[in-house]
Amino acid sequence: MRDIILCIGLFVVLSCKAQQDPLPLNTWMENIPQGAYVKDLNNELNPYVGIYKGNYKGNEITLFINKVEHKFEKRTNKDYFMDVLDVKYIVENSAGLVLQDTSNGNFSNIKLYSLGVNPEDSSADFHYSGTNCRVGWGLINLKKLSSTQLSWEYYPNNRIVSDATCPPGTDTTVYLPHTKGLVFTKQ
Repeated sequence: MRDIILCIGLFVVLSCKAQQDPLPLNTWMENIPQGAYVKDLNNELNPYVGIYKGNYKGNEITLFINKVEHKFEKRTNKDYFMDVLDVKYIVENSAGLVLQDTSNGNFSNIKLYSLGVNPEDSSADFHYSGTNCRVGWGLINLKKLSSTQLSWEYYPNNRIVSDATCPPGTDTTVYLPHTKGLVFTKQ
C-alpha cells in the first residue's frame, strides 16, 4: 500500500507543471519565455474597447475594437499567449454599399490586432495583416485623443503581387484609410 501511495505521489509531483506568473504588456520579445502569458495587468487595453466611426474620402469606416484575453501567438522561435485588442471593421462608400466587412467572419485571413500600448502618448500599435494576398500589411497606430476619440495613422508596407502569389481576379484593394490624423469617434 505504501508503494502505491509513493508511486501516486511521485506521479503527481512529476506531472505538475510550474505555473508562470503573467508578464505585463510591453514586455520585450526577448524577455518572453516559451509558453508565457503577457497579460493586461493594469487594464491598459480597456480604454480602447468600443465601436468607433470615421469618414475618409467619402467612405465611412466603423471599427469594432474588442479585448481578447489569452490570444495564442506563434513566432519563429517561440509560442506564447497575450492579451490584445482585436479590431474588426466595415468600410462603406457614400451610397451605403459595403466595400469590405471583416466583422462577419467572411475575411478570416485579414487580421488587425494590438502589439502593445504606449503609455507616454496614450496610443496603441497594431499589426495589420493586409487585405487579400497580404497587400497593404503594416502598422496602424491609434492614439487616444479623449475618452471618445481616437486618431488613426496607417503605415503600409509594400508587397509585390503576381499570379503566382495571388490568384487572378482577387480583390487586392486596401479599403482602410492610408492617412495620418484621421479622427474616429466612439459611438
